Amino acid sequence: MKTALFAAAAVAVLGFSAPALAGEVFVGAYKHDVTFIGEAVGLGAAGREDGVDIHLGYRTGRIESLTWLGKPQVHTFVSINSENTSNFVAAGFNWKLDLGQSGGFYLRPGIGLAYTDGEAGLPAANAPNLTPQERARRTKLYYTRIDFGSQVLFEPEIALGYQFNDRWSGELSYTHLSNGQIFHQGKNQGLDDVGVRLVYAF
Repeated sequence: MKTALFAAAAVAVLGFSAPALAGEVFVGAYKHDVTFIGEAVGLGAAGREDGVDIHLGYRTGRIESLTWLGKPQVHTFVSINSENTSNFVAAGFNWKLDLGQSGGFYLRPGIGLAYTDGEAGLPAANAPNLTPQERARRTKLYYTRIDFGSQVLFEPEIALGYQFNDRWSGELSYTHLSNGQIFHQGKNQGLDDVGVRLVYAF
């Protein structure tokens, strides 16, 4: 948890160095724990949890001083699950890449770190000497909760957006969480969120 908080603080400090009027806020609704993307690209989505995730976040303007990093924006957001399973906070960098002339369609790839209150290290349901009640409890957890392996996770994302005017944009967005076998060795079921978000620029 400390690693994620320090990372979030670092990108927040960078973000606050950007002009105050260049930021934007966003709100999105996402299907929680979809499986079709993870199955297609081998990222290991679990498909065990349900519900809708609400993302509430903020992005800075482009950080001109980070030329060597492509002048990214900093994002930070919180994700709240309607079933109160795996909520998370995330922070990182993203880049707006116009597709053609500025003001229309664009891509927005990003990468960050996240911290989840979801499960990390579920107990084995086939361990010896368990009572029937405990075995049933562990089996239910296995089929209904994601085992992230670590509560500190990588947060890659990508969005296809359209800028309606100087203030408003809409984005079709995909966010992934997993430990990448770096924060933890073993379980790495991961989470895939797919949804839409509305963006307002200051």
